[in-house]
Amino acid sequence: MAASEYHHGEMDIHDQKATWDGFIKGTTWGSLILALILGHAILAVAIGLHWAVSLGLMTLVGIGAGAVLNLGGRWYATLVILLLTGLFVQFMIWLFGIFI
Repeated sequence: MAASEYHHGEMDIHDQKATWDGFIKGTTWGSLILALILGHAILAVAIGLHWAVSLGLMTLVGIGAGAVLNLGGRWYATLVILLLTGLFVQFMIWLFGIFI
């Protein structure tokens, strides 16, 4: 009978734990990135703060969140990529704004 072969606490849960840890890490990163993008949009568009100031503030918030949550070097690399993407987008807006 299968019920007699079961022993509580003996199952290997390494894979399940790794999946859960990955899910939590992905959710944390995704939530923080979404919060930074929305914060930049709210500060720059809705409140009218200069885009560079808003981008700088959100970068500082991201650095602080990474330090508090101990996210590591990959998080800071992601912040640099987000910062460079924001600067590139603003450069494109400025460049094509000249021709309009």
